[in-house]
Amino acid sequence: MDTIIKKIDKKQMNREVIRKAGQILKEGGLVAFPTETVYGLGANALDEEAAKKTYAAKGRPSDNPLIVHIADMSYLPEIVTEIPEAAVKVAERFWPGPLTMIFHKSERVPYGTTGGLDTVAVRMPSHEIAREVILAGGGYVSAPSANTSGRPSPTTAEHVAEDLCGKIEMIVDGGAVDIGVESSILDVTVTPPMILRPGAVTKEMLEDVIGEVTVDKTLIRPDSRTVPKAPGMKYRHYAPKASLSVVEGEPKDVVEFINRQTKEQIAKGCRVGIIATAETMNQYRSGDVKCVGTRADEMTIASGLFGILREFDADEVDVIYSEAFREEGIGSAIMNRLLKAAGHHIVKV
Repeated sequence: MDTIIKKIDKKQMNREVIRKAGQILKEGGLVAFPTETVYGLGANALDEEAAKKTYAAKGRPSDNPLIVHIADMSYLPEIVTEIPEAAVKVAERFWPGPLTMIFHKSERVPYGTTGGLDTVAVRMPSHEIAREVILAGGGYVSAPSANTSGRPSPTTAEHVAEDLCGKIEMIVDGGAVDIGVESSILDVTVTPPMILRPGAVTKEMLEDVIGEVTVDKTLIRPDSRTVPKAPGMKYRHYAPKASLSVVEGEPKDVVEFINRQTKEQIAKGCRVGIIATAETMNQYRSGDVKCVGTRADEMTIASGLFGILREFDADEVDVIYSEAFREEGIGSAIMNRLLKAAGHHIVKV
């Protein structure tokens, strides 16, 4: 299959590119497009066969649910059986935006899209290109991250092409995304609502709107038979090719530990990657050191994380060490992705 790649500027929308993307989606094909979080791999969410194509292109387990993307609140009642009051309040504040909610699904949504569940994950992205593609494609577009399953999520069209060229019909290149980690996921089928995946919409932000919100703290092992209720809950995700360790402790101790481990690994003939911050970048004495962002603005860390993991793949490092981050606000999402990428291998110093 030849994959069509078309550049598009959200400030000067190319209607022909949008029309072509919509046509492919309506005909059951796959189109990757940018959202404010990461690039999504779009398919007709109401088409069971399109869901199968999505799983096949990604190499994704079929019990891992897909998120249905809509562009307007008026589309929601068609695919869910009820909209709780808490969901209405959350949608009024955070939709469109980087938040997914879990509802009880209607009969219109095939089980292929929901991973066999009676619930459906729904999001309304704020990215202009995403919204236009969704509308052109019929209004209901399932869109997991546009990468090979388990790999770091794509934040540029080039990342998508690395993984999926020749496997999908089209890539809409809208440039680099803004946020860089996937949407927060909130289950509104339970009381109180529960966060299943942290993201840019944080627990504190949600509680300002609806009061108590719980967090699912279960770390499901790769061999678990538990059925995941949301994307990213069960399987190892975001992983670079090299082994990754997350190092937690006082900043001085973390730097000393990573420097010591790097020296030892290099002596063994290994190539070592280090995920540093602007605050610590100059304290590392050897290895392939990359700055992920600044702790003064953790959104820079979120937006840079997946790109750096892919850079280490290109550099063919054998081992990666990363500093840990505070698990508050967007830091919860950063640590969630890092730990999944590391297979939950954390070193406390």
